[in-house]
Amino acid sequence: MTQDPNTKPEKPIRPELAELQERLAFGLDEKRSDAVEKRKSKNQRTARANVLDLCDPGSFIEYGALAIAAQRKRRSVKDLIEKTPADGMLAGIGAVNGSAFPEDKSRAMVLAYDYTVLAGTQGFFNHKKIDRMLKLCHEQKLPLVFFGEGGGGRPGDVDAAGVVVAGLDLGTFGSFARLSGHVPVVGVVSGPCFAGNAALLGCCDVIIAAKNSNIGMGGPVMIEGGGLGVFKTEEVGPMEIQTANGVVDIEVEDDLEAVAAAKKYLSYFQGAVSSWTAGDPLKLRDVIPESRKRAYNVRAVIKALADTDSFLELRPKFGPGMVTGFLRIEGRPFGVIANNSMHMAGAIEAEGADKAARLMMLCNAHGLPILSLCDTPGFMVGPEIEKRAQVRHVCRMFVVGSHVTVPYFTVVLRRGYGLGVMAMAKGGFHESFFTAAWPTGEFGAMGLEGAVKAGFRKELAAEADPEKREALYNKLVAALYEQGKAINMASYLEIDAVIDPADTRNWILRGLKSVPPRDASAVAHNFVDPW
Repeated sequence: MTQDPNTKPEKPIRPELAELQERLAFGLDEKRSDAVEKRKSKNQRTARANVLDLCDPGSFIEYGALAIAAQRKRRSVKDLIEKTPADGMLAGIGAVNGSAFPEDKSRAMVLAYDYTVLAGTQGFFNHKKIDRMLKLCHEQKLPLVFFGEGGGGRPGDVDAAGVVVAGLDLGTFGSFARLSGHVPVVGVVSGPCFAGNAALLGCCDVIIAAKNSNIGMGGPVMIEGGGLGVFKTEEVGPMEIQTANGVVDIEVEDDLEAVAAAKKYLSYFQGAVSSWTAGDPLKLRDVIPESRKRAYNVRAVIKALADTDSFLELRPKFGPGMVTGFLRIEGRPFGVIANNSMHMAGAIEAEGADKAARLMMLCNAHGLPILSLCDTPGFMVGPEIEKRAQVRHVCRMFVVGSHVTVPYFTVVLRRGYGLGVMAMAKGGFHESFFTAAWPTGEFGAMGLEGAVKAGFRKELAAEADPEKREALYNKLVAALYEQGKAINMASYLEIDAVIDPADTRNWILRGLKSVPPRDASAVAHNFVDPW
């Protein structure tokens, strides 16, 4: 084969560029086949693979790629270049969901500990790198996606000796926490996440974790060092614990699903989407059972109200009496809180109140309107519930709700009783932008049955015949039910409207379009409570 005489020979690469290319190659998965295979054997991907999956193709620019561990006094530079690329921390800026949102909405900061480098520990230079990135993240108001897998502090960085004693003056944790309420902060973990890594993860707005994750403020080494016993990694903070207690917001199968969940979560804070589909709104007319005593799945109501596949639930195994998450209606994002009648009849318990209050804070901090779907007999009562600090926990809903400045829409699906439904409605039925009820709505200062037993105790006790007493009781309950029906409530202007369930989406959208733009300076919560 002869060479085309018009083709110019390729110009040799200058040695300094060749050196750079060779050096950068050590951080690429193609050069680290052993590390890649080890991750595959655990059904995990490398940190770089996760980052490149998160970011739109070709959009990620990496900072600090040439860093190596601060261990030149104990290892050769060649060994450090090969074994500790980027000092175990991938950091940079990329576009996330760029095909759906404009460039200024899709930019995001990404920080990812690399478990294949010294177990994802926090080294001297990766701390310096993360501090640089957090400063930039705050200044540029970039959402942050944080991959937290790793074992915490790294004691082997001997080059820092003489410069660092304990390192307790570093600014990483304060800078990371300062992002709360300033920008959306998403934590993602697959595998072990302990100590300093977990401390950063716990500052995130939401934690997405794969089933193989173990999360704890101290790992096995720290536990043993504290004289508390010897434990395996999988015994510390497994997912069945961390999902039930509320630490993990979204549990997923693996790295692939974790990245997909992170993209979906971020999308709600990136704005409305132009393309959407929805189910038949007429189906909403039949989602509430005809029997007022029958429970139903409120998630089915949420999904019927929301655009198709747009509902993302948070903490489903924690505080089961309350459902919280995000959805879209005609492409517009909302936060949602809803009572779950399938758990304690929808009565609000301490954990559910915490869950709802945090969702309110999250939406208020980042400008998402809130939809509240109510069906509750009120706050849970009794000696046992008070052992869980019920008084303090449930009142968070009043305090947080009173400071919410985003549009807040209350729809009563069925029962709206007492202080509990007032808390669901931002503190009272006239505190929301509107409070509407479906025709199935029923209201009272307390549950109807309890109101009759307490208010008509003497009359019931005076009736000696058990059958007549039961008939009197049922008659009194029926009278209160008629009095508290949604249509009667609306006639006294205690709620704003009774609406056809099929018209709920339209009501919410018309309400949203009627609200003037929010003054950003009016935001009362400038951070999101980690709990």
